[in-house]
Amino acid sequence: MKKNLQILACILLLLLSVQLSFAQNKIVVFQSDFGLKDGAVSEMKGVAMGVSPDLKLFDLTHEIPAYNIWEAAYRLEQSVRYWPAGTVIVSVVDPGVGTSRKSVVLKTKSGHYFVTPDNGTLTLVAESLGIDEIREINENVNRRKDSQKSYTFHGRDVYAYTAARLAAGVITFEQVGPLLPKQVVNIPHQQAVLDGKTIKGDIPILDVQYGNVWTNIPDTLFNRLSPHVGDIVRVSIFYKRKLIYKGQMPYSKTFGDVAEGKPLAYINSLLQLSFALNQRDFAKAYHISSGGDWSVEAGLK
Repeated sequence: MKKNLQILACILLLLLSVQLSFAQNKIVVFQSDFGLKDGAVSEMKGVAMGVSPDLKLFDLTHEIPAYNIWEAAYRLEQSVRYWPAGTVIVSVVDPGVGTSRKSVVLKTKSGHYFVTPDNGTLTLVAESLGIDEIREINENVNRRKDSQKSYTFHGRDVYAYTAARLAAGVITFEQVGPLLPKQVVNIPHQQAVLDGKTIKGDIPILDVQYGNVWTNIPDTLFNRLSPHVGDIVRVSIFYKRKLIYKGQMPYSKTFGDVAEGKPLAYINSLLQLSFALNQRDFAKAYHISSGGDWSVEAGLK
């Protein structure tokens, strides 16, 4: 009996250590709208290294357009699937810094941790990965020492500090702060749906370097139209339900399948339906942007 209890205790200890290790893989990834023109990003990383020099620090991006919470939400959802469980991701796009918005850590069902203001940034990862638990950061414990007089840089004083403590194993997830209901602030957007022979979705982001227009329509949904390479795709793009663009283009495997400057529909690297002008800027040519107010309809001719 005693031996069985010892075995059970060992198993429980092993399970606990495995669970704790998810938040202790020492990886912290940073995202912000700070840019790299000043020392803000360096300060966040310095705070993290001050917690533990053994941490592995990486950047997602610091080029989110200023105050653009929607784009922050998208970049998180775009990138998280390529990071291992236990990664702690800090996202600081915080136009409401110092106000009553909550500072939280979200643990997804995939085992990833997001340290951020709950201002809409978590919209897409909560939707795609599921919410395991959310905790509000207790700033009486998880705030950089002697930073209480600073009201405008929570990214350094609260988020980087808390993320580093969690990733390094200085604190457990339970020690982040009190448990919150399993819901986040959501930014409304058009889900990708099949309506008859037309697929409706939104434009969550632009392929900013090239001006290609990326939608949230997955290839699995588009394939329900039974498309073949060369088929003509009818495309309508709306801003706040006002028609901005209407056109037709061939369904293609890659950009070089059409002549330079010609439009095409293709499946991008995230396996989502997208639109481009070969070696031109589609978004600039037709004054198209991205976000929850931008929607799209696509079907085959």
